Amino acid sequence: MLILASASPRRAELLRSAGIEFTIEAADVHEAREAGESPVDYSRRLARDKARAVAAGRPEAFVLGADTDVCVDDRILGKPRDAADAAEMLRLLSGRWHEVTTGVCLISPGGADEDIAHETTRVQFSKLTEQEIAAYVATGEPMDKAGAYAIQGWAARWIPRIEGDYSNVVGLPVALVYGLLTRRRYL
Repeated sequence: MLILASASPRRAELLRSAGIEFTIEAADVHEAREAGESPVDYSRRLARDKARAVAAGRPEAFVLGADTDVCVDDRILGKPRDAADAAEMLRLLSGRWHEVTTGVCLISPGGADEDIAHETTRVQFSKLTEQEIAAYVATGEPMDKAGAYAIQGWAARWIPRIEGDYSNVVGLPVALVYGLLTRRRYL
């Protein structure tokens, strides 16, 4: 049995689309960035912490934790606090490249083995007008997304190119996860 230690509907949909069976048991962990922690290290640590939190109560299962972060100029853009915060994030991304990193951690039954990895994808945003930003924020779509956008939603119109794994930007690098599951003989 595989448990996804996340309540993200996007991660669940990606796993379902890839034909990977799982159940969901969301983890609740403290998500503050530690002093001097790089964005990649932050994503990997949170993925590990989420997986460990669930694995502690489910030693019979494989547990997959994940954390996706949007980073521009070494600044991590989490989920916006409110509409003004979402608009500010979109202004930061406008007309620029940024990186999306997802840390993943797969814990094997019994907790003896932990595989921690990450995927980073570069994403280019077109220049946005204030009207576009306001209209997008008004849809509500940015409000529960790291970096205040969903590449699979309205924001797709402003992303002319990416370098790397598309599913990573959605919230889970499926090929990476598949490789971890195969290596641990889950699949």
